[in-house]
Amino acid sequence: VILAKAMGLSFIDTDIILQEKSGRLLQEMIDTDGIEKFLEFEEKELLNQGFNRTVIATGGSVVYSEKLMKALKKSSITVYLDVPLPEFKKRIKNISTRGIVIGKNQDFRDMYNERKPLYEKYSDIKIDCEFSSVEDIINEIIIRMKG
Repeated sequence: VILAKAMGLSFIDTDIILQEKSGRLLQEMIDTDGIEKFLEFEEKELLNQGFNRTVIATGGSVVYSEKLMKALKKSSITVYLDVPLPEFKKRIKNISTRGIVIGKNQDFRDMYNERKPLYEKYSDIKIDCEFSSVEDIINEIIIRMKG
């Protein structure tokens, strides 16, 4: 939201779009339909969106869809906010109710290690967020997007 304000762009959170389209919370969709159906729904719904001059906050699971990530990269600049695992764990307290796609036999570390290479693969810009304030991160994104 802060980046969108700083750049005079619209803002959308894809998790909100999915919840509005389904009429259910993310966790409800995952628990009821399963991970594969949720990922299919996510891909289908987000591929149908037409975003223009918009900062898009995606859910972390979008990187599992090569088709969706290629579409995002074709029409936008993808930014990976790199946060080390200990900080990531500290920030996410409600992993079992938040609507996070995590396999039954996975723990937090497994999910992190599975996604990290995908985030790096699909990102145009990678920002190290370990010791940075929100303002520093926003400024770095703006500088790197203009450069």
